[in-house]
Amino acid sequence: MSTDWRGVAAEEVDEVDRRTGLMLQARSRRLLASLLRPHLARVALALALVVTENVASLAGPLMVAAAIDAGIPAALGGDTTVLLWCVGGYLAAALGSAGLRYLFLNVSGRLGQDVLIELRQRIFVHAQRLSLSFHESYTSGKVISRLTSDIDAIKDMLDESIEGMLSALLSVVGIGIMLMVLDLPMALLVLVGFLPLILVTRWFYRRSQHTYRGTSAAIAKIIVQFVETMNGIRAVQAFRRADRNESIMGELNEGFRDANQRAFGLVATFTMTVRMVGNLSLALVLAIGAARVIGGGMELGVLTAFTLYLRRFYDPLDDMAMFANAYSSASASLEKISGLLEESPEVNEPADPVALPARSGGGRAISFTGVSFRYGPDTPVVLPEFDLTVPAGQTVALVGATGAGKSTIAKLVARFYDPTTGAVALDGVDLRRIADADLRGAAVMVTQEAFLFAGSVADNIGLGRPDATRAEVEAAARAVGAAEFVEALPEGYDTDVRKRGGRLSAGQRQLVAFARAFLADPDVLVLDEATSSLDIPTERAVQAALESVLADRTALIIAHRLSTVLIADRVLVVEDGRIVEDGAPADLVDGRAGGRFATLHRTWLESLV
Repeated sequence: MSTDWRGVAAEEVDEVDRRTGLMLQARSRRLLASLLRPHLARVALALALVVTENVASLAGPLMVAAAIDAGIPAALGGDTTVLLWCVGGYLAAALGSAGLRYLFLNVSGRLGQDVLIELRQRIFVHAQRLSLSFHESYTSGKVISRLTSDIDAIKDMLDESIEGMLSALLSVVGIGIMLMVLDLPMALLVLVGFLPLILVTRWFYRRSQHTYRGTSAAIAKIIVQFVETMNGIRAVQAFRRADRNESIMGELNEGFRDANQRAFGLVATFTMTVRMVGNLSLALVLAIGAARVIGGGMELGVLTAFTLYLRRFYDPLDDMAMFANAYSSASASLEKISGLLEESPEVNEPADPVALPARSGGGRAISFTGVSFRYGPDTPVVLPEFDLTVPAGQTVALVGATGAGKSTIAKLVARFYDPTTGAVALDGVDLRRIADADLRGAAVMVTQEAFLFAGSVADNIGLGRPDATRAEVEAAARAVGAAEFVEALPEGYDTDVRKRGGRLSAGQRQLVAFARAFLADPDVLVLDEATSSLDIPTERAVQAALESVLADRTALIIAHRLSTVLIADRVLVVEDGRIVEDGAPADLVDGRAGGRFATLHRTWLESLV
């Protein structure tokens, strides 16, 4: 069986074959059922309210018929009792219907909001848990689209269309019964008009599924373009990209407009057909009914009630058309949301986790055993048969050309990815057997791009250990040399760094990231080009602080600046995913004048001169 439809794989496809479409619909229904299951009692209450409300509303025309055929003639004879009962019954039915509608809207509205809250939470929590490899291919704009436009489509169906659909369906069934009770021959004539409506409804549903799949994809592309443009606004303005982005956004907007126009055209055709059949039926009933009243074959009150019911019979079909429209839109959105929720992390939490052994000294030993790795099935091998042992407490620097595999080694240690073959272990325990929370506490990675969240400096440092006291946060800042610039800020540690730390320089953001890592106090610290954003004076201050940061822990340092590399106990020169030189920095510089590291060191010294 093909798995092309699983997860988000079918997301960009406007047209799918019938089998795949049924699979996607079944997946969407399972998601909807799981959302409604905890609220079955309220679902039953809402159904009971809407049924009772429709029964009350159906009593109105009967009261009108009784008043015309019995109440008014009796009143003309001086007896108003029947007429008063008819008027009272009509008022009671109207008031009961209004009260029940009020209760139904409150119950269904709260139910819909609870379902939407649960769905939003599921998407957010699941998206956070998906592996880094998924987010590198599935943009944040698409996730935002799932949380906004797709949720809105489902909200429209839950808030408005379901209520209209239930009322319309019950009205059609109830009124159909009342029509047959009043006059069976004319009722059968009316029901014959339903045959073309059934055919056009099936046509509408099939066409709208395809159409709304296209509108959902179109708005997602707009959101992706907007998010990427705003995230890269500096590059947009620096390289005068605004005009090109406007052109792209214009094309995407036109595509979204065209997709919506196709949807509106379908709705217009469906609604026109419904109203045309309804008006033709009403005209036919009036003509036949009038002839029968004149001939004495039908009472005027019965004809009046029949026409009143007939108007109510076709009016709800407009609501059913709106529901079909909203359902098609929500169905396309549910397909995409269920696809996202069906994605599973490539880096899975172990089913039976193993605890790390107690630390016997500084840091933990790292080992790579028979590791090979590639980022995807169609991508080249980055690490072929890689073996490495790093003793506990050792600081190891990885150097080499861009693309040599240094950052890949760091990502495997942090378990952002699992090796294709072989095993990466901490103190002899395979990372795949360590609980995620334990691993995140044992190994921390500081990258070249220090990401800061909107909030205070103290909050961003405290991210490393949320339960840390203010004194511990400030001590971490002093340990890495960040205290001086933090205390000089307008509000010190309480200064808001703004979105992505935009209030701080690149070097200051990096120092905050160092303080965060120091506060986390991991057994293993991985620095991936973590000093590349620092100027020379700040880098020297950080290098002095690194002695305390790296003490009593294992460290992997990836850097092109040899000033950072020289503080390591051991240097590994990596080339094409293999270690080609291994030794202490001084030994590699002195022992092999023509070696790769010696050449790098000599080039670095010449650059300083």
